[in-house]
Amino acid sequence: MQPLEQAQLRELKGHLQPDQPQRLISSASHLLSELTQFAGVVVSPHRDLITIRQIEFISLSENRILLIIVTTAGDVQNRIIHTRRSYSPSELVEAANYLTEHCAGLGFDDIRTRIRAELKQLRSDMSELMNAAVETGSAAAEDDSSRYVLSGETNLLDIEDLSSNMARLRELFKLFEQKTGLIQLLDLSNRAQGVQIFIGDESGLAQLDGCSVVTAGYEVNGRIVGSVGVIGPTRMAYDRVIPIVDITARLLSNALSNAN
Repeated sequence: MQPLEQAQLRELKGHLQPDQPQRLISSASHLLSELTQFAGVVVSPHRDLITIRQIEFISLSENRILLIIVTTAGDVQNRIIHTRRSYSPSELVEAANYLTEHCAGLGFDDIRTRIRAELKQLRSDMSELMNAAVETGSAAAEDDSSRYVLSGETNLLDIEDLSSNMARLRELFKLFEQKTGLIQLLDLSNRAQGVQIFIGDESGLAQLDGCSVVTAGYEVNGRIVGSVGVIGPTRMAYDRVIPIVDITARLLSNALSNAN
């Protein structure tokens, strides 16, 4: 393995800081792509592992509110809620503060159970908004496609081993769009420690014939919750790519754990 250049290590450390948890997932994906010149991908935690850090509301129009959910894994979900009446900015702040205070560190199933009785004590119109937020957030957590952040896939167009076969390249980009198969592959790395390498048909996905996936799980407080990876040609420089994936996973784990 080639040790990471100091400039690369500084760039990774500089962008994967615990003071910006909502940007960590997308930053890690972008950095993997930038440092390898291949496609970088990060899969955020499965819904069973998602816990909430913060909830915010922003009024978009009279009866439309933007729900912003920040998870402890640094993921950000945005969903629109349609309400039967308009809410003032102070009401939205009140609702957001209440949910953040009572729900931080919980998953949506636990949130639903905990606040069901408490909401009965609130004004019915505020209860309606909070119930809508919990249901919308729960639906967002169940959406597997939102767990997947891909960067730099266009880099693959410049690789002769891949671009020489346009039919295969089109199938690869279809895989990126469909997401489910690639998420399942990357989730495999959550079952083992260290870096995992899938070369060509070892992945079990026909679209990845001619490609390799180098992936590693990342942790939050000692528990593996998601994975980072690089997708490139089978003839990539593994001695350079493996340390980049490994260190990115470690730095992401450290940043997310310290951000809690």
